[in-house]
Amino acid sequence: MDLGLTNKGAIVMASSGGIGRGVAMELAREGAKVMLFARGEDKLIETANLIEEETGNRPFFMVGDLTKAQDIEAAVSATVEQCGGIWAVFNNTGGPPAGEFEQFDDAAWQSAFELTMLGYVRTIRAALPHLKAGGGGRIVNNTSVSTKQAIDGLLLSNVFRAGLVGLGKSLARELGGEGILVNTVGPGRIDTDRIEQLDTIWAEKAGISFDEQRTRSQASIPLGKYGEPAEFGRIVTFLCSEANAYLTGQNVLIDGAMVEAY
Repeated sequence: MDLGLTNKGAIVMASSGGIGRGVAMELAREGAKVMLFARGEDKLIETANLIEEETGNRPFFMVGDLTKAQDIEAAVSATVEQCGGIWAVFNNTGGPPAGEFEQFDDAAWQSAFELTMLGYVRTIRAALPHLKAGGGGRIVNNTSVSTKQAIDGLLLSNVFRAGLVGLGKSLARELGGEGILVNTVGPGRIDTDRIEQLDTIWAEKAGISFDEQRTRSQASIPLGKYGEPAEFGRIVTFLCSEANAYLTGQNVLIDGAMVEAY
């Protein structure tokens, strides 16, 4: 299947590692011109080198902070300049701190909002004129399986990730006439540093070893293992492609059937 991504511009947020790197890798493999964006220059260089080695297609990169509007606007402008326009936007960010309701003051809520939701809004706002100018495109917002089934101890994430589903559904309806398809994806246990951090927290809380926590967690997944960033990335790449011509406004869980809700 030809995904129609050759030479199309794509910006991948928070892409120096984990899920973002996995998505950028698969987009590059399909011939897209990819712009990486993250805070750490060393990790961005490492990621760009790795993607070039694996795919023969070297991505561009911009250093910036997802909570700063000016950094997002600069990254979008650089994508247009260096990639010849924008076809695809993959919104992504690290999760807010773990914890329960009584642990968080106003500052924690505001910080989580700016990281988890407002950064996505700003990225879409900056990219939208360029998507329209190009005659259409794709937006994929990364959230969590918590949009279907709340995760204990991740209150801030549960709240704001759910809001992003509403954003995606609304935008899909608003932008469909412009040829812009908008979808939300929810990762389950994808094997990244974030999951390692959460497994460490949950192991300490349960009074068990990290390895035992990981074994229990994987046993709760019907496929019996954590997902790989590349596996996640291939699904997002399809959603970002011309091959996806009619799937929009959906919330797709990529979780190995871990979540029982539907």
